[in-house]
Amino acid sequence: MRRPVLLVVAHGSRDPRHAATVHALVRRVRSLRPGLRVETGFLDFNVPSVKGVLESLDAEGVRDVVALPLLLTRAFHAKADIPAVLAQAPPRLRISQAAVLGPSPLLTSALERRLYEAGLTPADKPSTGVVLASAGSSDPEAIAVIAEIAREWRHTGWCAVRPAFASASLPRTEQAVRELRALGCARVAVAPYVLAPGFLPDRIARGAAEADVLADVLGPAPEVARVLLERYDEARVPLLAAVGA
Repeated sequence: MRRPVLLVVAHGSRDPRHAATVHALVRRVRSLRPGLRVETGFLDFNVPSVKGVLESLDAEGVRDVVALPLLLTRAFHAKADIPAVLAQAPPRLRISQAAVLGPSPLLTSALERRLYEAGLTPADKPSTGVVLASAGSSDPEAIAVIAEIAREWRHTGWCAVRPAFASASLPRTEQAVRELRALGCARVAVAPYVLAPGFLPDRIARGAAEADVLADVLGPAPEVARVLLERYDEARVPLLAAVGA
């Protein structure tokens, strides 16, 4: 059988930097696996819509699709919004919804990549406190995942790692920066645990005003692209089984 089409499902934003970053990440995925068809659909604000892409694929005769949520935590969009949109797909399509991207050691590597690109070095780790700054969620599961990532990341040699949230939960980025100062870290860095620029990442950046280092968003980091392909490979197994391949 043909390989299932990978449909990357992005949230969408009024900020044009969001869609540009999503498309850059998708180009990176295509470069890592030539021959895999990768499409992009947005839930809101941007085109094409997820519904429109699915209808176009059906009209072309595509039958197998892996829908991959471009999300770092499993919260409302992954649990409700995306399944609802996929349920409206043309009935001839066989769709497997992939898991969200996080947590993954590759994403932690991407966070460190961004910190080093912002000026830190591995030698700075013992004296540097890091704020793991997430967009935030009202979903307790998502918040617990961010806290666990921070705890695990601390064990890799940083002075300390604190989670922070741009919305829905506390502490805010600026509060976490001050906590790390009070703890005695010689420098404080903010690592945005977000995929693309936009309203909440901008709030994280403002909250990092008192930090020494602000890393860029994860964006099209090669590690992120590799996670997308890992999730695709995991999700295509049920499709292969369904057709007896």
